[in-house]
Amino acid sequence: MTPDQQFARWIKFAMLGFAGVFAYFLLADIEMPLTPQAMATRTVTRITPQVSGKIVEVAVSNNQTVKRGDLLFALDSEPFRLAVEQAQLALDQAIQDNRQLDASLDAAKADLSASLTDLEQKERDAHRLETLFAKKLVSTQQRDQANSAWQTARANLMASQARLAQIRVNRGLEGTDNLRLRQARNKLAQAELNLAYSQVTAPQDGIVTNMQLKQGSFAAAGSPLLALVSDKVDLIADFREKSLRNVTAGTRALIAFDGKPGQIFQARVSSLDAGVSAGQFDANGLLASPVESDRWVRDAQRLRLHLTLDQMPQGLPTGARATVQLLPDNALTALFARGQIRLLSLLHYIY
Repeated sequence: MTPDQQFARWIKFAMLGFAGVFAYFLLADIEMPLTPQAMATRTVTRITPQVSGKIVEVAVSNNQTVKRGDLLFALDSEPFRLAVEQAQLALDQAIQDNRQLDASLDAAKADLSASLTDLEQKERDAHRLETLFAKKLVSTQQRDQANSAWQTARANLMASQARLAQIRVNRGLEGTDNLRLRQARNKLAQAELNLAYSQVTAPQDGIVTNMQLKQGSFAAAGSPLLALVSDKVDLIADFREKSLRNVTAGTRALIAFDGKPGQIFQARVSSLDAGVSAGQFDANGLLASPVESDRWVRDAQRLRLHLTLDQMPQGLPTGARATVQLLPDNALTALFARGQIRLLSLLHYIY
């Protein structure tokens, strides 16, 4: 075989090999999608006090693991305790004021009854003298005095009714629906809530990090003092949208983390995001801005998957990079998919 023939043979082998590799990657992209654009994320909660005060106790240290409800730090509770006591005194005063109004209400009712009795008496006297005056048995002055006393008694009755109505308005409703008592109880509840806020506890299990507090310093309400990294991991992976045609919640996947070379972890797809930021537009009143590109083949759109690990690796930090291999239902292609991710996990020893 001449050198030219050998060269031609190698060219044929190379072309066949290239065609085979191209066909494999084309099939793999459709039947067994894989992406290196994956990351382990954790919910990070910024811990901020809901009330202001001086820090008197720091119960945790940086990078310490805590459970939900564990004390993180405490503020000086004395001002809040005094506020609770003041609110309790205000509630007691409201109860006492209502009792005084109840007594005034009883007195006003008695005064109204007396005024009504006096009016009835003065009315009978006026009618009696009017009859006697018609018979010329009493003087005009006596009749006028009786009528004047009747009108005065009527005015006194109206004043008694007005005082009774005013006291009833001031007293308000009976029982727990009374406005004065509701306001006092509301202030007491707010004071007790502020007292509880002086003890800042962990809202969830996690790890304390980026702690910016020291005993004796002043903590302002709403100012973040530390971050709490959740112990629940959400694995996100970005795939080209054509690769997700047959992917649903529950689809099996294999994960290889950069920080754990040679290890493969089982996972399942938990959800697929409804969209990406490129598909979100603001109604700002401006005309549309079409995307301009001089490329013949545009970049493929990527969509985000969320996956749940069957077994959580130890010491997995938030932001850890990973490679995700989706497993097809076909046994043969699933075998090739396992080989792909196994090879990549071994390559993590190198890069």
